[in-house]
Amino acid sequence: MTRQSRRKIGGFVALVLCTLAALLGLFWLVIILGDVLIHGIKALKPGLFINDPVPPGVAGGGLRHAFIGQLLITGFATLIGVPLGVLGGTFLAEYARGRKIALIISILSDIMVSVPSIVIGTFIYAVLVRPLGHFSGWAGAVALSVIMVPVVLRTTEDMLSLVPWTLREAAFALGAPYYKVITQVVYRGAATGILTGILLSIARVAGETAPLLFTAFNNSFFSTNMGQPVASLTVTIFQYAMGPYDNWHEQAWAASFVITIFILVLTMAGRLIIKWRYK
Repeated sequence: MTRQSRRKIGGFVALVLCTLAALLGLFWLVIILGDVLIHGIKALKPGLFINDPVPPGVAGGGLRHAFIGQLLITGFATLIGVPLGVLGGTFLAEYARGRKIALIISILSDIMVSVPSIVIGTFIYAVLVRPLGHFSGWAGAVALSVIMVPVVLRTTEDMLSLVPWTLREAAFALGAPYYKVITQVVYRGAATGILTGILLSIARVAGETAPLLFTAFNNSFFSTNMGQPVASLTVTIFQYAMGPYDNWHEQAWAASFVITIFILVLTMAGRLIIKWRYK
């Protein structure tokens, strides 16, 4: 057998194995999404969004408290994490360009992206929850923001690095200070990529459960007090799925469907923006 024949056979075997692995992963993805869609659509009702929970074992009720709580926690996490991530990425791309500190921070950011969310939840529990003596929505927002920061930071750094340096030089030649060059020239050129990173970071934290178990905990009643335990959709899904009542299971399926569609829409929006902007 010639060397060329052995290469062809090896390439064919590798192609077959890769195809089988992709099909296996796609199979389980379709099974999971199909199960969520089938059960979620059947249990989806208007009362799920406008009604508060009823006592266990009683039919009816909704998850208004969990939807509002999830929006509050995710919204405040975005307000905390996005500015920190954008400013951090700006520092790495503009002020620390080519320096050793930029490389160190970039490596640490990549590590933080891969850290399990439950580790971040336990860290925030030790830093904010235990010293204060109680769970709170603010602790949950901080935990989610810690997850968002490295995603936004790395995206911002990459997008700003793609802006040609000649644009900065042209602005410098007109007498513009560096901060105006960044805000009025560089940010405009990288705005689409930064927005995409922000959307993907929101999609990243929207389905997190473990950090909220250690921080915001949960609340069986409607509450917008972020200084106390606040209900969240993901933790409620977990508790309802583990409960013994069929009504809880139906609402858990419906909530899973809603949050899956939300994450899907955000992810697709990010991909479409990238495709539209960068062809």
